[in-house]
Amino acid sequence: MGLDLKNPLVPSASPLSKDIGAVKALEDSGASAIVVYSLFEEQIKHEAEEYEHFMSYGTESFAEALNYFPEQNEYFLGPEEYLNHIRKIKETVSIPVIGSLNGISKSGWMKYGKLIEEAGADGLELNIYQVAADMNKEGSTIEEIYVRDLKAIKSLLKIPVAMKLSPYFSSMANMAKRLDEAGADALVLFNRFYQPDFDLDNLEVVPNIVLSNNWELRLPLRWLAILYGKLKASLAATSGIQTHYDVIKVMMAGGDAAMICSELLRNGTIRIKEILGGLEKWMEENEYDSIDMMKGSLSQKSVADPAAFERANYMKALNNYKMN
Repeated sequence: MGLDLKNPLVPSASPLSKDIGAVKALEDSGASAIVVYSLFEEQIKHEAEEYEHFMSYGTESFAEALNYFPEQNEYFLGPEEYLNHIRKIKETVSIPVIGSLNGISKSGWMKYGKLIEEAGADGLELNIYQVAADMNKEGSTIEEIYVRDLKAIKSLLKIPVAMKLSPYFSSMANMAKRLDEAGADALVLFNRFYQPDFDLDNLEVVPNIVLSNNWELRLPLRWLAILYGKLKASLAATSGIQTHYDVIKVMMAGGDAAMICSELLRNGTIRIKEILGGLEKWMEENEYDSIDMMKGSLSQKSVADPAAFERANYMKALNNYKMN
């Protein structure tokens, strides 16, 4: 994003950033920047028809599905508190602070990007979180929402903007190219869509958050490796980063930042210091003087078999599998 980071480890948006003490602990443990928890479009909007859409869309058959959403009072708290929180964080830490906006529509929530900038944020992560459940909406329409919202927010801001992406585009490479051309300063790969679960005792739809594991890093690694060297935008990986080995893989795939969340929620902010210590030790043992020396060394354009990131890898994996 053009930000000067002391190392590649960046805590992503999470409940940890809601507490000033935890934010300071992240910095003290070695975090190079921090993404503040998201301000949601639904927290900003007060129009009755918009609220009704988000609360009722797709739940016509079973009213119990409405229980998946927070109560209205909880839903609408926060915009001014969020801006004040960013100001407090900026007063507390010296590392870059990145705000986060989460939404899909093209109405008034976008102006909060400018307010986040005015509150002192050094950058903004735009998280377009949409499950394409409308059978009448074509994929090209979904793609255009990303491009449209990026252009809209870029027209308002001077600070850099990162786009946090879903992996579910039919042509991921083309989507990355379009967003790069539209002015994205960074792409974050990938957003995790949290899936609801069923409570069979109460016959309710309930939220079910499962923290990520490092096997989930494989998807971001593949696309980092494919996109490396082809875009102006910086690249970051998120989902599944738990150890210094995961950070090394991200760098060798071509990433500029490794974003961490679940590992910190499981084991505390001290994990940043431990991971950075492991990274430094590994680099010394393997004679890497800097991150730049390893960056992109296992990307698609750098390996002997670039097809390994595409169909050939699929065929090889199946053919090499051995049953116990």
